[in-house]
Amino acid sequence: MKAVIQEETTGCGIASVANILGKTYSEMKAIANDMGIFAEDESLWSDTQYVRNMLAKFEVSTSSVEVPFEAWEKLPDLALLSIKHHYEEGKAFWHWVVFKRVDGQDFVLDSASYLQSNVRTDFDDMQPKWFIEIKNLLLGH
Repeated sequence: MKAVIQEETTGCGIASVANILGKTYSEMKAIANDMGIFAEDESLWSDTQYVRNMLAKFEVSTSSVEVPFEAWEKLPDLALLSIKHHYEEGKAFWHWVVFKRVDGQDFVLDSASYLQSNVRTDFDDMQPKWFIEIKNLLLGH
């Protein structure tokens, strides 16, 4: 398993969608830009609609609401997670990552370029706030 790495400091949403769809960062960035979605737009990391729209373009449906995180074992087999949740001037911000469960193995694809390994299993360090379930995508992607 290999994770797509974000090529821009603020490109975690684009990279997370690329990780779900099996695309490269540059492919997904071009698609996002054509949709009017740009990594430097702060809304990308404080609004869930952008990642939902990118996934919907490929007929991938998501849960309609953000579901509060309770435990790793309660997550669906594929989900977008918000980690590093914080507030700036009263506005919520987070870092997007992708949770996957394949053959009973749980892992997180984290696109941050500074990580030693972008396939993470250090679950205690991530502390998700909530998740969005990815509903109709085969995990073979």
